[in-house]
Amino acid sequence: MTKQTSKPALKIIPLGGLHEIGKNTCVFEFNDEILLLDAGIGFPNDEMHGINIVLPDMTYLRENRHKIKGMIVTHGHEDHIGGIPYHLKQFDIPVIYGPRLAMALLQGKLEEAGVADHTELKPVMPRETVHIGSSFLVEFIRNTHSIADSFTIAIHTPVGVIIHTGDFKVDHTPVDGEFFDFQTLAEHGEKGVLCLMSDSTNAEVPGHTPSERSVYPNLERAIAQAPGRVLVTTFASSVHRISIVLDIAQKQNRKVAIVGRSMLNVIAHARSLGYIKCPDNLFEPLKAIKNIAPEKILILTTGSQGEPLAAMTRISKGEHREIQIQAGDTVVFSANPIPGNTIAVVNTIDRLMKLGANVVYGRKHGIHVSGHGAQEDHKLMLALTRPKFFMPVHGEHRMLVKHALMAHSMGIPVENTVITDNGDVVELSEDSISITGNVPSGIELVDRTGIVHDNVMKERQQLAGDGVVTVAAAISWDGKLLAKPEIHLRGVVSPLETSLLQQLVIKRIERTLSDRWSDFDKSLTGKPTEIDWEGLQKQIQADLQRLARRELRSRPLLVFLLQTPEEPPVKVTGTRRRRSTAKVAS
Repeated sequence: MTKQTSKPALKIIPLGGLHEIGKNTCVFEFNDEILLLDAGIGFPNDEMHGINIVLPDMTYLRENRHKIKGMIVTHGHEDHIGGIPYHLKQFDIPVIYGPRLAMALLQGKLEEAGVADHTELKPVMPRETVHIGSSFLVEFIRNTHSIADSFTIAIHTPVGVIIHTGDFKVDHTPVDGEFFDFQTLAEHGEKGVLCLMSDSTNAEVPGHTPSERSVYPNLERAIAQAPGRVLVTTFASSVHRISIVLDIAQKQNRKVAIVGRSMLNVIAHARSLGYIKCPDNLFEPLKAIKNIAPEKILILTTGSQGEPLAAMTRISKGEHREIQIQAGDTVVFSANPIPGNTIAVVNTIDRLMKLGANVVYGRKHGIHVSGHGAQEDHKLMLALTRPKFFMPVHGEHRMLVKHALMAHSMGIPVENTVITDNGDVVELSEDSISITGNVPSGIELVDRTGIVHDNVMKERQQLAGDGVVTVAAAISWDGKLLAKPEIHLRGVVSPLETSLLQQLVIKRIERTLSDRWSDFDKSLTGKPTEIDWEGLQKQIQADLQRLARRELRSRPLLVFLLQTPEEPPVKVTGTRRRRSTAKVAS
């Protein structure tokens, strides 16, 4: 709707999680107060060389840090909490509320990143309410998902109640016995929900998402049929799945070894909070399993997505220090590849099979179910909450569109629905919803050392695609080459002989010096002897870049190293010359 109103409107600004899977991050702003909901990470694609994680562009929050009153966390998955340690290095968040498991996992992340003192973590229980600033009253509603201790959120604002589902599916037989609080949702629907923001991940999938318990008999069968060791890989945060695997191992008298730091961390916190129940003697240190019969061993490990450094990937490459695939081993992939990871997972499975493992994977085995609701689950959420306005979130564009069509079929007018992109500013009032503008959006890339800026990423992509050419040359104070340039090619297929390429480089440099020297030798204008070596270096590099593209028929990264003489030929009276040094450009 485009109807204007004089009353203040609530701004909803998604910074991540729309038109994509991952990095879920949303801003709620009323007057001069900002409430944050989740701050997740995304996963790099094949062109993001050396990148570990992807963050949303947080420019808007950096510029408005003084307005931030607090954050809500819906659950403990990395695509909802993984970005928080990085953001706290840029701005403080006064307080973060969330489920106990998510807060326990987050505490460790903040301590490791050295930012634990930049915020206060406050665990909350189902149906608990908290005030954040003067504009927001937040209510936590138990839902069911693939991780334990997950919430749907009701945000009471001056314009009305907004329900944000978080990630959810409708599981009537949850592994941990924590049931979806449909009663509270229905009560909000009866009182009046202004806007529903709902998880769209499986909006294309008909029917209901099966219960997590449905994988139990299939996993039990796969493990029971294994003649020797069993290696099970799943998401470290899939607490319910891990609980099932541990229960099966206990029934089948298998000792369990845990591999992977994240897996160890999640299991420790989940056990301490009571979401995983098993005896201490079920577990054995990894080094001790060599003394146990293979048919009595189950190894629970990370790496279900083919991550380069994860344990299962290293095992498949024969690079793990303590685990090597043996004849008779069974490997169970209790997870489906997330978008973008399919090739990495398939390659891992192939390597395991070549080493002699029996690998159990794929949908036909029924050893994995989604943690996100399908179409009938979405319809139930819409029916319970009966919102006036609807905003599909958490999904790629086609999923958002499909979810919006579903809402229309259930009586929500087209004009009361908005499909947004990251960075859009949605203004919501008592009688209208519309996109009124946008804020900076996009991505920030992080490797092991920190933020990787666009120019560095472009150079990495260029290096991976076409290689690098390095040219080193020494030039005199009168603009002459002092020796033949040194040329090195790495990752470049050259149609030219090295000697011919060197001749072309020499000619190009000499031509630049002949045609452009006067632009860089300031003494020609009557000034003291001074050469603009940096400007000259940039000009030669640009000219050599064009030469390389033309002659090599590719686009390699060209790096020109300029060596300059240490002292000027004539000492200028009254002027103390500084030594010139080599200039390096990339």
